[in-house]
Amino acid sequence: MTSSLAAYEVSAFNTAVASENKIHDDAVAQRFGFRGGLVPGVEVFAYMAHMPVARWGRAWLECGEADCRFYKPVYDGDLARVMAREETGGLALLVESKGERSATGHASLPSDRQTPPAVDTLPAAAPPHPAARPPASETSLAAGRSLGIAPITIDRAMLANYLDDIRETDPIYRAEGLLHPGQILRLANQALVQNVVLGPWIHVGSTLRNHTAARAGEQLTLRARITSNAVNKGHAIAEFDAIVVADGARVIAELTHTAIWKPRQVAEAA
Repeated sequence: MTSSLAAYEVSAFNTAVASENKIHDDAVAQRFGFRGGLVPGVEVFAYMAHMPVARWGRAWLECGEADCRFYKPVYDGDLARVMAREETGGLALLVESKGERSATGHASLPSDRQTPPAVDTLPAAAPPHPAARPPASETSLAAGRSLGIAPITIDRAMLANYLDDIRETDPIYRAEGLLHPGQILRLANQALVQNVVLGPWIHVGSTLRNHTAARAGEQLTLRARITSNAVNKGHAIAEFDAIVVADGARVIAELTHTAIWKPRQVAEAA
């Protein structure tokens, strides 16, 4: 038997208008056939993450799991309606916007807490100087390559600004100074943009396994290794596994991140 939680509605906000990824720019996105700049997938995931926290609270931030897959864009100012249905094994998640299925996912709270991997499970790698990044290619994003990011410390002010941007209403983050899982997933995007120069690119899906709640003021790093880089339906797609580490000693989360680094529209125009 299944039951549904009360829907959660968000007025979507494009946080990446000024980013290097021009798929979030109206003019460029329209040339790709979209109505306007895409709200980042990591932000759509952040909207989805409201539901498992509403269901399980801090426990999900400490050891919960989730996956997400993106289908249709969410646009700035549109209403994103997040729905969750309880089913055996967790919550089935759905995001709709303008009557279309924008994203699906699943969240769960395992009965047995998973042991986090060792910090050195994946090798450390420092990103190049921004001006020295190579162009994204089959070589620079080859399977087996390690990726890293510059260490980042998210303070309380940064946390508050982020929660405002994603319209998060759950008080747990501000009250306890806990980072939002959307901020953790954002680090996976940085593993791409800090290591290679990309044209317009699209985040298409992720999985996340929490091992402990991250706190404002901790220094975060990410270690990643590319697991595949292949072409599917004309899109060049890279996937990588990653771990997020706090203060060099504690694994916060394990991630798998998938992105179209060269959409077929770019390949066809080349």
